[in-house]
Amino acid sequence: MTAYFALSDVLRSEVDLRLRAFVDRQRPLAGAAELSPLFAAMDDFLAAGKRLRPAFCYWGWRAAGGGDDPAVVTAAASLELLQASALIHDDVMDASDLRRGRPAVHRRFQAMHEGAGWRGSAAQFGEGAAVLLGSLLLVWSAEMWRGSGLPPEALAAAEPIHDLMRTELMFGQYLDLLEQAQGESTFESALRVALHKSGKYSVEQPLRLGLVLAARAQEAWIDRLCVEYGQKVGIAFQLRDDVLGVFGDPAETGKPAGDDLREGKRTMLIARTLSTASAEQAADVRLLLGDPELDAAGIERLRAIIEDTGALAASEEMIKRYLDDALNSLERAPVTPEAHEALTQLAVAATSRRS
Repeated sequence: MTAYFALSDVLRSEVDLRLRAFVDRQRPLAGAAELSPLFAAMDDFLAAGKRLRPAFCYWGWRAAGGGDDPAVVTAAASLELLQASALIHDDVMDASDLRRGRPAVHRRFQAMHEGAGWRGSAAQFGEGAAVLLGSLLLVWSAEMWRGSGLPPEALAAAEPIHDLMRTELMFGQYLDLLEQAQGESTFESALRVALHKSGKYSVEQPLRLGLVLAARAQEAWIDRLCVEYGQKVGIAFQLRDDVLGVFGDPAETGKPAGDDLREGKRTMLIARTLSTASAEQAADVRLLLGDPELDAAGIERLRAIIEDTGALAASEEMIKRYLDDALNSLERAPVTPEAHEALTQLAVAATSRRS
């Protein structure tokens, strides 16, 4: 597999092929025709996605001298099942209607219940089905990882990181729920949530997995690279996500305009806004943020406050600073030339994306 671009169609296609092959091997386990909607929802959900986590894992492997081994692509692809699990559960917790331009999984099953005229609550059925599908994908991600075909000693070296990554993700999801429930948050607390829920899980730990799979050990330079490059790209990735959640184009993001505002997301962007807002601006933010019926005028009012307080500009500056720091740390790392190029491209792609 050549390295002309970190997010090339080649790598994406290889990841997609392995995901389809793994899911296809599971289909005979279902048996009952009633389970086919689960696979249909899974197929549609897995057909989309940026594949960033598999890319960071794969290029971590290459950075530490790993060869062109199909097994590492399979291991990396398993992270996409973990990501799908997290997103499906996240949409239930946030009561989101859309994901990637389509009905969220719980809304899909809710509509199925309503269309069939079944008994009971359609919304409860949809949420229950989505929780189960997300949990199934979590189980299968571990199965795909273990069955990737990588040497047992490589998997054994990386297993503690694999476990920690999933634990950090669950802790981060809980901290995110807690932030929304408690209301007001500081920039530092929002940063803590972002680091655990997204930063470490999206960049640092996938990169670390690939590095350790190849090196078979957690060497000092690997830890430095994962912290100085991985964490900073991860935080910048989440900062970009915060901006897109408010200012993103629905045609690009696949979610309604201002969806994070309706959901009341207590992001780093919102925390910074409240820390510099006037009394009148802060009162408007507290009144409008989290209103599920927030209309276009309310979204525009919140956007204007975020811009007027300088929070948007500060976030963009932070993204740039974190990216610059990460790329400077990459210059000092003893990685292969092709991995250096790919990790540079990946960092830029992750922090300048539009969806």
